[in-house]
Amino acid sequence: MDYFRPGRERGVENFGWLNSYHSFSFGHYYDPKHMGLSVLRVINDDRVLGGAGFDTHGHRDMEIISYIMEGSIEHQDSMGNRFVVPAGEVQRMSAGTGITHSEYNASKTDPLRFLQIWIRPNQQGITPSYEQAAIEQTEQLTPLVTPDGENGSLSMHQDAYLYRLRLAPNETFELTVGDRVGYLHIIDGETVADDVAMEAGDGGAIIETSTMAVHAGQEGLEALWFDLPKES
Repeated sequence: MDYFRPGRERGVENFGWLNSYHSFSFGHYYDPKHMGLSVLRVINDDRVLGGAGFDTHGHRDMEIISYIMEGSIEHQDSMGNRFVVPAGEVQRMSAGTGITHSEYNASKTDPLRFLQIWIRPNQQGITPSYEQAAIEQTEQLTPLVTPDGENGSLSMHQDAYLYRLRLAPNETFELTVGDRVGYLHIIDGETVADDVAMEAGDGGAIIETSTMAVHAGQEGLEALWFDLPKES
């Protein structure tokens, strides 16, 4: 493993209604050693109280992926769209030429937890668009978002792939990226990846090597795996 980011060392911003853990520099949290990896710019682990959320704000030229872990998120935007994305579903928003939107906990009482992921696009000034889906786990490593929307995945404007990795207790799996960059973000469970012990919130990358051996712990493992182009 060429890069390790312990979850306990992530940046934290707590606004009362929102408690957010930043794997990379974001907002008021800045660390020059953690500015993103390849085209992966943001992974925020956001926990939102019932009835609260992000007021209307703008984005431009960014691929923004929401991975819902608990509860559901209500999305409204300047294009007149309104979506509710429940736990288990994934949404991709291409901000393109610019869009304003709001994101709220769809419940007044139940908590919301989701990962907000930003990936830099390989095209500027595209027409804003959305996709969302509940993607069934068909194998240990299942594609969620890919350049061409292959095998039932969502699509994005970048030569990058986002997979969900699910392993049974004590199961071993080898992740490969060839001459690219791989990044593993642990959602639930524990693992030993390339002899590095990892738990929920941790992240690790291979940059100079092409494989990462992952061994799930006693409770199994759920993680996200990013296959990224080799660029800064």
